[in-house]
Amino acid sequence: MLKFLAELRGKITIGFVGGSDLKKQVEQLGPDVLDLFDYCFSENGLTAYKDGQLIGQQSFSKFLGEDNLTRILDWTLHYLSTIKIPVKRGTFIEFRAGMLNISPIGRNCSQEERDAFEKYDETAGVRKAMVEAMKAEFADLGLTYSIGGQISFDVFPEGWDKRFCLQFVTPPAVPGFDEIHFFGDKTMVGGNDFEIFEDPRTIGHAVTSPEDTIQQCDKIFV
Repeated sequence: MLKFLAELRGKITIGFVGGSDLKKQVEQLGPDVLDLFDYCFSENGLTAYKDGQLIGQQSFSKFLGEDNLTRILDWTLHYLSTIKIPVKRGTFIEFRAGMLNISPIGRNCSQEERDAFEKYDETAGVRKAMVEAMKAEFADLGLTYSIGGQISFDVFPEGWDKRFCLQFVTPPAVPGFDEIHFFGDKTMVGGNDFEIFEDPRTIGHAVTSPEDTIQQCDKIFV
């Protein structure tokens, strides 16, 4: 795959986008990841590199401002203190560069407790109710809420999915490419590739494996 990407880079501009931070992407792609691609987008583009140089950096706290962030945190902590669930542990709010991850049970729970909460939440709707309450409370902030996994949900600004990176490869950041092709395997509704796959600024391609990606690229970029 790396050999193929090097050959492809001789024909077109290439880049990658993922939700992980750069440290995790280095683990996945190798220590020279910034040299392998023309564009490298960590955390959906909140940290952006071009030709190995940092060109953009955004954060949840910077976007919202400290007053709004404190407002959300204070409200969340108060709400969590009032709900009644069978078990509560620690780390109810995890502050990440691009989002807040909120867990009513707490991320310090054991796997057994995690499984039990997931089953409980299916009928009790703890996370769903909290999300609805936050939507009403913070309607003025333009936030998106995503319930995923077993015990938590994410809170992030509208548009901070993988589409966020497109601002660095479209006008006015650059004059613009003739075409922008996106290849992803989670392109279905609810998948983390869906929004950028469907975006009118991209030509989306659903792939199933590295081999499939190579075959599709070979047909397009001859």
